[in-house]
Amino acid sequence: MKRVVVTGMGGVTAFGDRWDDIEAHLRAGRNAVRRMTEWDYFESLHTRLACPLPGFSAPAHYPRKKTRSMGPVSMYAVRASELALEDAGLAEDLSIRDGRMGVAYGSSSGSVAPIRAFGAMLQTGSMTDVSSNSYVQMMPHTAAVNVSLFWDLKGRIVPTSCACASGSQAIGYAYETIATGKQQLMLAGGAEELSGPAVAVFDTLYATSTRNDEAHLTPRPFDLKRDGLVVGEGAATLVLEEYEHARARGARIHAEIVGFGCNSDGAHMTQPTAPTMAIAMRLALDDAQLAPAAIAYVNAHGTSTDRGDVAESHATEQVFGARMPISSLKSYVGHTLGACGALEAWWTIEMMKRNWYAPTLNLTEVDPACASLDYIVGGGREIDAEHVMSNNFAFGGINTSLVFRRVR
Repeated sequence: MKRVVVTGMGGVTAFGDRWDDIEAHLRAGRNAVRRMTEWDYFESLHTRLACPLPGFSAPAHYPRKKTRSMGPVSMYAVRASELALEDAGLAEDLSIRDGRMGVAYGSSSGSVAPIRAFGAMLQTGSMTDVSSNSYVQMMPHTAAVNVSLFWDLKGRIVPTSCACASGSQAIGYAYETIATGKQQLMLAGGAEELSGPAVAVFDTLYATSTRNDEAHLTPRPFDLKRDGLVVGEGAATLVLEEYEHARARGARIHAEIVGFGCNSDGAHMTQPTAPTMAIAMRLALDDAQLAPAAIAYVNAHGTSTDRGDVAESHATEQVFGARMPISSLKSYVGHTLGACGALEAWWTIEMMKRNWYAPTLNLTEVDPACASLDYIVGGGREIDAEHVMSNNFAFGGINTSLVFRRVR
């Protein structure tokens, strides 16, 4: 098996696209939640909260020939991938186009506008808003394909459209693709665009926060007074590379991926199951050939939902015991759905490089129903970690776990 390292990272988030700005927000303890007055016309929507991107627009150097097939979700993915390629020193490298680089990328779904156009066609019979690009903007693999086409990449394409595990599953499958020698390089990540329908999915399950006049006080992962999640948007991409290939070109290495676990609950569409979540973590540890004691920090999925937080905390305790430091980055930028696994992997690696781990915002009293863990609160935590884990769990009972090793 080949060793797999992370040589590039980038993204677009509610905190911006530069790590220095993102870290400043994390250390200041500020979240990006705001009241969405533009959603007031959704009469039955209980929540009015979200974490939107601040004024994103396509970069001027993107040619129309390539952007016309993109909705916002693909545009976010392409921009995040561009930033990751620049970080890896590969943006202008023609060798990535010779077949050695592939793409593993996911989102919960394609863009919403073309779905609306097809819906109007069914309702009115009019195809006024349907264009030749409508389907490619809404198809489940739109992000993966547009990332590949933008840079003329000719390697494998692995689309992962599996809700909240899309980004982490993409990273895991990209890691396995390189580890087994099928590709030398992979762009891996996830993206999501904000929309009323995406929020309504959770609103109909009574899983969204309704603290509409207290945006700064929600979400509250693991907290006794949590009342649901807040949906966000954005994208993040990692450049994964075979270790010897990275060394040969003198690449900077951010971290090594040493373990990936993925399974399914096989039990319920929307209610998580702690025992199989724990198995996913053990699969990642087994893949990394590590004992649980080797992991110094766990980045939680931490959605701030009633059942999710309880199940995840007990799964984590089953594997690691009460000593495990844990926090949820969704308390800052909300639940970015298909992007969250990639975004949280990126931020977890950045924190590992700096020996500082962000606390969970708004966690003032741990829900007694949650397991006993070392929940990081207050000003964050300094931890000199060799190995960290990032977990994500999705509708359909899809569980993912990634293990990263620090490169000193």
